[in-house]
Amino acid sequence: MNGTKSSSPAEAAKNIIPYTYGLTGVDIPLDDSLTYILWFSVGLLFLLILCVRFGQMANAQLRHLLNLNATSAQQSYWSEDRTSIWPSFKKQVLYAPLWKKRHNREIQLSRALSVGTLPSRLHTVLLLTYLLSNIVYCLVLDYSQPKAKTIAEFRGRTGHLAIVNMLPLVVLAGRNSPLIPLLRVSFDTYNLFHRWIGRIVAAEAFAHTLAWAWNEYDAAGVKGIGKHIHESPFLAYGLLGTVAVGVIMLQAPSIIRHAFYESFLHIHQALAIATIIGVKVHCRLGVLPGESYIDWVIALWILERSARLSRIIYRNVSMRRFSKVTVEALPGKDVEACRVSIELVRPWNYRPGTHTYLYLPTVSFWMNHPFSIAWADDRETPYLTPQLEKLPSTKTDVESITSELPTRTSTTISLIIAKRTGMTAALFNKARASPNGVLRMYGLVEGPYGGIDRLHSYGTVVLFAAGVGITHQIGHVRDLLQGQRAGTVATQKVVLCWSVKNTETLEWIRPWMDEILQMGNRKQVLKVLLFVTQPRSAREVVSRSETVQMFPGRCNPAVLLGRELPNRVGATAVTVCGPGAFADEVRGAVRGVICDGPTVDFVEESFTW
Repeated sequence: MNGTKSSSPAEAAKNIIPYTYGLTGVDIPLDDSLTYILWFSVGLLFLLILCVRFGQMANAQLRHLLNLNATSAQQSYWSEDRTSIWPSFKKQVLYAPLWKKRHNREIQLSRALSVGTLPSRLHTVLLLTYLLSNIVYCLVLDYSQPKAKTIAEFRGRTGHLAIVNMLPLVVLAGRNSPLIPLLRVSFDTYNLFHRWIGRIVAAEAFAHTLAWAWNEYDAAGVKGIGKHIHESPFLAYGLLGTVAVGVIMLQAPSIIRHAFYESFLHIHQALAIATIIGVKVHCRLGVLPGESYIDWVIALWILERSARLSRIIYRNVSMRRFSKVTVEALPGKDVEACRVSIELVRPWNYRPGTHTYLYLPTVSFWMNHPFSIAWADDRETPYLTPQLEKLPSTKTDVESITSELPTRTSTTISLIIAKRTGMTAALFNKARASPNGVLRMYGLVEGPYGGIDRLHSYGTVVLFAAGVGITHQIGHVRDLLQGQRAGTVATQKVVLCWSVKNTETLEWIRPWMDEILQMGNRKQVLKVLLFVTQPRSAREVVSRSETVQMFPGRCNPAVLLGRELPNRVGATAVTVCGPGAFADEVRGAVRGVICDGPTVDFVEESFTW
């Protein structure tokens, strides 16, 4: 018996104990090498996207400059693709859904329960590549060493990668990331990658914790696990980070996120802070090499939040004034909405296609939602002191006083907000209960964001909208008409296709559409196609002219493009903003013609988070 080499359970446990704590058994050089490989691959992807975007921008700029004041015949060179490679890539990769047609159409278990949308084919490839690379990095271990040491190496690897991946996780969650305008990738896409990298971080955090528990159990049993967590702040704070990430994963599925979005957002932010605090203290107490990464995470998070706060203060607060909000409840039974106008304290350089986040503390404290900016007006207004503003006077008195005062440029932006749940429902109900259906209050806007897609270089622009999606498109209509009249855009043909439920919805944008229809070059450039899916009677659907036509029933994007593209001028841009099912139909229609010869680019505006 004394000659045997087998060790007793006590001796085995004693040999395992060094691998339950700290960096013993962790291969730090290999961890660093794999981290560098990860950053290098991400950097290569960044450079590839940057090169593609620069190529697209250079082509668009050249097309724009050469087609200024050009006739339809002179733009014909740009109307067809000169190669089959790029159109095929756009059809099969860039614009392709994951499988057949479904992309942004929500997968619904019922009218109230949605499990989210499917990523595109390109997004799926990128996400799978990132996921598989992380799995490979976690499993590159020395399996010839003792089991406890291998588990310790796995524990160190997964914990280190979880912290490293928190950097892109935070960057992709930021509205003010400079990568958005630089790469011309929408925040909606960044948010998709944020969600999936968050799942990778959670999986690696769980693996890290389970690897620690495995060795701890072999060394001290279940009681030892609880005892050491209770006695060690290092382990307690690490567990705090893991538990916080776990709760985030429980509340993050689309069914819960969409059903209780406002509650989800606040809880999500609180849990994210708890995760960062837990990981930071865990690294500090353990003197872990990942602490420098978590410091960068904290710095980037503070920087992004400071940028948000700075935008809010600059846009909405001055020495004596705050942004004023006017909410008008719009008529309508089937579709309820309100028109919101915000008079900002400082000028706003409006670009079509932008959106803003609206804060209305008296309606929903500190809650904010993104809304497309439908319209913006600049006007000169006199500086008024608080005393003059309160002075009771007639209109003539006001004009005589203000005519002698210096003026400032005042910007008013307008939104259309459809009634849903939460903040939007409370806002509409409050406006409808107000005298004359008009509510006035103070509020805050944050932005502008988006607007990264410029349409000035296209000879033909086809704008699809459904419901409240018109707010993204109508600004483009005015911008292109003004540019065509001034000779600053290549656009010669604009087709606006708007699908609405009933004719009452047309009242949403009537003041702005009336202004557009009065523009001198409108008849030569603009065609408006209105599709009313549920008209009350046939008499409601009457075309006003050849350039403003109304049709009963649903819009068929494939039929419309088949009719308009043969008469295109130059290159064509097709954009869509609306429900996911409608956007998928437009995407499918574009993919159906993209390899048939015409130069067609596709842009989708969506808020799918």
